[in-house]
Amino acid sequence: MEFTIEKVPWITTPLIKSNQLSGIAGCNVFLKLENLQPSGSFKSRGVGNFLLAALRRQQSQPSSTNGPAAPIHFYCSSGGNAGLGCVHAAVTLGCPATIVVPLSTKPFMVEKLRTAGASNVIQEGETWAEADKYLREVLMAEAKQSDEGGETAVYVPPFDAQDIWDGNSTVVEEILEQLKEAEKHYKIAKDESTPSAPVLPDVIICSVGGGGLLNGICQGIDKAGLSSQVKVIAMETLGADSLSQSIKKKELITLPGITSIATHLGARRVSAKAFENGLRDMVVSDVAPDAAAVEVCRRIADEQRLLVEPACGVCLVPIYDGSLSRLVPGLRPESNVVVVMCGGSAISLEILADFVERYPYTFE
Repeated sequence: MEFTIEKVPWITTPLIKSNQLSGIAGCNVFLKLENLQPSGSFKSRGVGNFLLAALRRQQSQPSSTNGPAAPIHFYCSSGGNAGLGCVHAAVTLGCPATIVVPLSTKPFMVEKLRTAGASNVIQEGETWAEADKYLREVLMAEAKQSDEGGETAVYVPPFDAQDIWDGNSTVVEEILEQLKEAEKHYKIAKDESTPSAPVLPDVIICSVGGGGLLNGICQGIDKAGLSSQVKVIAMETLGADSLSQSIKKKELITLPGITSIATHLGARRVSAKAFENGLRDMVVSDVAPDAAAVEVCRRIADEQRLLVEPACGVCLVPIYDGSLSRLVPGLRPESNVVVVMCGGSAISLEILADFVERYPYTFE
């Protein structure tokens, strides 16, 4: 493979206004469709940018007297979405990628990784933490020992790296630009006293696993100078709520295990940066049960024609259950709420139907 850094392994995704969700919430609700990224989730941004940064650093190094630098081989541990983000970006940039997944990963996702172009998919360990340990301590060590005259092995973290946060911050840049154009396409409720004022987000809702998306969103808001104006609602499912529990205890905690079905929120410990952001005044943490997240997935499949994982569906729980006004008091009809539909590829109609049957739920 010949690599190129002239490509960008993620796309500008649509921002749409949902009249149905706006009616339920009593304000303008927009959906940022990260489920349409090439890998099926927002991971295309952060992981894709990490790979780009690694290639740029390699290219900026002085050429060796022994010839050009060895090609990079990327290694990532992931239950699915980060791995898919890594594989798509690597293939796009012309590099090989090996993915290590836990034994609990469904054949459905393993096949997706292989179809996407992974050089190798290895199953190891009962949990992501065990798969990651095997990758770092065994596989990476073996790969580096064989680097001479071969490939340069680069470890790709799923969420805890500045390059990943930089990539994820681009979602805020896009949201701000797209909101400027929203009135060309939708009827937007606005403050009649300032009809010419720009359309800006008052609230951005995202889900939290390890915190890479949260960190990127906070970084993007800070860069835009809007940290005093925008609230971020950080959603987790019960049983994968490491950020919420850390905030309550005012210390970075590690969950004993993940019991939520939203396995792609399954980081037992969020990054230190995510904990730091979680303590900021601009961030509001909330937790919802699996069943509520599943019911959201069912409803948005029917109402919005979108098929996403419970790890994404949890973001819309505050709108459907009416808790949005509790989390962010003072919202008005002209307030603008943007929900980052982070997506996820570990879902199908059959899987969703099974979830709905096993986790019945009705919003009051």
